[in-house]
Amino acid sequence: MTLAAATTNENLAHISNVLIYSSMAVYTLAFLAHVSEWVFGSRSKVGRTAAALTGTGTAAAAGSVKVQVKQQGGGTAVLDKPKVITRSAAGTRDVPDGPGAAGGTEKGDLYGRIAVSLTVLGFFIAAGGVVTRALSVQRAPWGNMYEFSITFSTVAVGAYLGFLLAGKNVRWMGLLLVATVLADLGIATTWLYTDSDQLVPALHSYWLWIHVSTAIFCGAVFYLGAVGTLLYLFRDSYENKLARGEQPGAFATSVLERLPAAASLDKFAYRINAAVFPLWTFTIIAGAIWAGDAWGRYWGWDPKEVWSFITWVAYACYLHARATAGWKGRKAATLALIAFGCWLFNYYGVNIFVTGKHSYAGV
Repeated sequence: MTLAAATTNENLAHISNVLIYSSMAVYTLAFLAHVSEWVFGSRSKVGRTAAALTGTGTAAAAGSVKVQVKQQGGGTAVLDKPKVITRSAAGTRDVPDGPGAAGGTEKGDLYGRIAVSLTVLGFFIAAGGVVTRALSVQRAPWGNMYEFSITFSTVAVGAYLGFLLAGKNVRWMGLLLVATVLADLGIATTWLYTDSDQLVPALHSYWLWIHVSTAIFCGAVFYLGAVGTLLYLFRDSYENKLARGEQPGAFATSVLERLPAAASLDKFAYRINAAVFPLWTFTIIAGAIWAGDAWGRYWGWDPKEVWSFITWVAYACYLHARATAGWKGRKAATLALIAFGCWLFNYYGVNIFVTGKHSYAGV
């Protein structure tokens, strides 16, 4: 490599670092805007209707619904039954979705839209940082944990924005998403940063683009499913308390009543995990083929291979449990979180604490 080329690569690496730090600054503003959305959002008419239907549990269980009486000219009463849209599966509570973080208020919605706009800006800046990192190393920017982390967080945000663009009601996860993306980028820039460098010859293969890109995409989407699952557990506990006639604390009520219904969150998480599971299967197969080309064997029980398989088994158990009547609900959700925990350990734990063939890229 000539001196001029080396200087150009160093400049690109510096630009990449600046862009990543800039994206963190924008994500911080988005985080504050999401906090404002939750703070200034209040219980809307939809939220009050949900509380009226589920507050005692008895009325909802009996299927009774209060009606509003309107008096028209000659005193004739017109009964209007409130419309309650439910997304619950058979045998579950018929509970409407909450009004969202903004609570149906104009001020809350304003901060929410500002938060999404800042998230979009942060996404494009971070994506620019990933691209310039790739240009600086002249390869796929996934050769170490730093590069994997900045790409993973960018893809996770991109998937979230993709759902919003498709008209899906997922803004309720914006605060948790941005917070964890900031944590991921903070860890990457503080402890995982590695200077731009070339890979060992064994990794110079088009399978790097195929295998690692699908692994990153699967992890990002699994993450969104894990967020939905975690919030489902909180929302389900909230609905159970209401059904028993108990009154949750003020903070829990203010936050949890604005989330989608437990049944909606459960369905969201299941559909995401079920959709990406075949791609995770392909990721493992692609890795085995790449291992055959690079190391002369398709499977050698390397720690990374073992934990990839454990993650696959964990998600397979979750999907099977979700389809089994006795394991639906909280039991299946717990399995989903365990499965995502396996994925996280496969990424952080194996790379940092375990030595294997996947270790020669360092962190």
